[in-house]
Amino acid sequence: MDWMSRLPGPLLQTPLWDLAIPGSHDSMSFCLDMSSPMLRSEPALLRLLNHLLPCCVRPCVQGWSTTQRSVLSDQCDLGVRFLDLRIARKPTGGATLLFAHGVYTLISVKEALEELSVWLNSHPKELVILSCSHFEGLTERDHRDLVTFMITQFGSKLCPPQEQPSLSSCWIQGQQLLVSYDEEQVVKEHPQLWPSIPYWYADSPDPEKVIRYLDERLSEGRPDHFFVSGLNLTEDLPFVLLHPLLNLQSLTLKGLPPLLRWTNQQWPGAQRGGVNILCSDFVGLSQFCSIVIGLNYKLLDST
Repeated sequence: MDWMSRLPGPLLQTPLWDLAIPGSHDSMSFCLDMSSPMLRSEPALLRLLNHLLPCCVRPCVQGWSTTQRSVLSDQCDLGVRFLDLRIARKPTGGATLLFAHGVYTLISVKEALEELSVWLNSHPKELVILSCSHFEGLTERDHRDLVTFMITQFGSKLCPPQEQPSLSSCWIQGQQLLVSYDEEQVVKEHPQLWPSIPYWYADSPDPEKVIRYLDERLSEGRPDHFFVSGLNLTEDLPFVLLHPLLNLQSLTLKGLPPLLRWTNQQWPGAQRGGVNILCSDFVGLSQFCSIVIGLNYKLLDST
């Protein structure tokens, strides 16, 4: 869905952080490698159970770590314009960088970014925001090589930090990709990178608690730049053990109706309480993207 290129003229000058932008939470978790090691950052009890009872624990990990079902280009086709990329390197896996959520992915960072590059070439007036974070196991050289690869791969498509980027200003420069990098020193060394984008999430499996949390944060005032409101539900190990028949997809589908109603009531924009990027799990299983994109037309009513 090419929706940015179809926005009405007045919205093309609007700062990107004042638009409503759909995002996918943990965008690469659709391709988890269930034969790969568990991340060292996972709880010690979970890693112990995985060692003792892998035949029971592995399916459970897959059910609760998978947050999306489709490749990046398909997510972008749905309207997603913010990709949450959690990058990692295996302790013993060579120099290949992967993504991770509980375990590592089958698709490498290089492969995913090459796929995104092809998509951008086919959609020259659409802009995507990458949020690169976590970086478990990465060395200084890994960071250097990763940023060098992105600069080489995307070149002039990269949108560097600027005062008020808009769709119009990016189109003039031929820019389509904004990269946020959650490593302060690396950002200082590379003017093409944006600093980390705040991600608000309630850390709860209860959609009503998620809504209350986001309402409280928005009532305090939104940041002046990009920020994410996370609609994703979050479980912990006790919750998983107490709900053996559930997985994240079933939990999400049950919680989506109130979360989508809340989303439909929001307004983008610079005012207190205005939303910007909204992220969800399983973006292809609901009208999430269409609802978020539709919020932008409310800005026309206030002009």
